[in-house]
This record gives sequence, structure tokens and C-alpha cells, in this order.
Amino acid sequence: MAQLYFRYSSTNAGKSIEIIKIAHNYEEQGKDVLIFVPMLDDRYEKGYVSSKIGLKKEAIMFDKNTKIREIIQFSGKKLYCILIDEGHFLTKSQVLDLTQIVDYMDIPVIVYGLKNDFQNNLFEGSEALLIYADKIEEIKTICWFCNKKATMVLRIIDGEPVYTGEQIHIGDSESYIPVCRKCYGNPSIDKIIKK
Repeated sequence: MAQLYFRYSSTNAGKSIEIIKIAHNYEEQGKDVLIFVPMLDDRYEKGYVSSKIGLKKEAIMFDKNTKIREIIQFSGKKLYCILIDEGHFLTKSQVLDLTQIVDYMDIPVIVYGLKNDFQNNLFEGSEALLIYADKIEEIKTICWFCNKKATMVLRIIDGEPVYTGEQIHIGDSESYIPVCRKCYGNPSIDKIIKK
């Protein structure tokens, strides 16, 4: 029985490499999967899920208007799994489409993404996934400063922590670091600059 999975974490937890690994495991058995990545994520090569360790795999780009269920219906393949990177950028409507893919097409869907933004607000996609996912799993990573479990994302601009601004600002380790609750409000600036 297919299920909708939401696997969330702070930044730098290895979410993209997990997608590449899962896709490889299915494809090695001759089972087709589709991978989706957000169009607005321009950190790496567009149209690929890319890990920070250099592995990548071709993917279908989505934006807020993409009809994921229609892409699945008209793919012309028997699909064994749908994988989505940066799922926090999904809309509620798209998450509801994912529930239809699971419930009526019997295809498992595994979504990876952040739970909360740099201000500790839920993204629209994350909120919907927390409501509608059959299984919610945390992928753990460690705080940049104290080595406790990271549960938050700290935005950095020019070596300084930033707590206000637009929710979406595409960036990598130069812009975002994983932190625990304690260090979120009290980061060690010297450590940020040295890294």
C-alpha cells in the first residue's frame, strides 16, 4: 500500500543525496521513478537534483503552477516511486495532488524538505505535508556551533545572522546554516566568519 512520506530536516542534512540513493535503488531493479525539483532553486544545474558532495540526477522542474498528478498520469511509464526535493516549495494544492497519486494511483511519494524557514515559520508546502503525510520522519543533522541536534535554519548575510526579510532567498552554506534552538538566537559570529 503506497504512502505519502515527508522527510524533513534543517539544512545540510543530506536530503538530496537520499533522493539520489533511493532513485538508484529502484532503477537498479528496472523500476522507473520520477524526481521533481523546484524551478526556482538555481544553486546547481537546473533540471537536476544535486547533492553537495557532487552527485546529481536528472529531474523534472516544478513551480507553483505545475500539475504534478497530470505529469504522472501522462508519463507513459509504470512508476514505482515519486521523489521530490525541496518539497517545502510545494503549494497546498500540489500536496493534495500527491495524496491523490498515493491514494488512487497507488504510487509511493517521498518528499524531502525543510520544515521551517529562517524565521521559524512553516513553509506552505511543509505545513500541508505535516497535515496530509502518512509518515513524517526527521532527518537529523548537527548544530554548526554546539553539536546538538539542529532543528532550525539560521540565515547568514555577509557573515552576520539575519532574522528578517523575505521567506525565500535561494542560497547554500554561504547563506544558511543548521542550528539548535539555543544557538539560533545566540550564534558565535567568529565561528561563522571562520567557516
